[in-house]
Amino acid sequence: MLSLSAPIAAPPAGQMTSAAPLANTQLADPQQEASAQALMEELRCLTCQSQSIADSNAPMAGDMRHQVRSRIAAGESPEQVRAWLVERYGDYVTYRPGLDSATWPLFALPVLFLLVAGVILFRRLGRRGE
Repeated sequence: MLSLSAPIAAPPAGQMTSAAPLANTQLADPQQEASAQALMEELRCLTCQSQSIADSNAPMAGDMRHQVRSRIAAGESPEQVRAWLVERYGDYVTYRPGLDSATWPLFALPVLFLLVAGVILFRRLGRRGE
């Protein structure tokens, strides 16, 4: 039986808490590790939401680092790993979402705002010349 009065030891500050084997272990191949690190910098921690999985101490980020490293070690490309994670967790997991039916406003709205601002500016400046 579990005693609720016994204190639960927290991990030391800055220590990763994931139980996934490759969460905190670098790959033996330096090129694969560099690919994994670059990809981990571009993936958002779903728990923290403001950190990449490379910077996050959350267990979820550790599990995701493990998946990235194990898939790259198995021969998948970073783009294949990214596609698998996006399929599993959605576009929110990546800082660089692809262009599709759900994300096109992210790309179209800034251009539309610039065009509208340009038209308004052109009309205002055109009236001054009259």
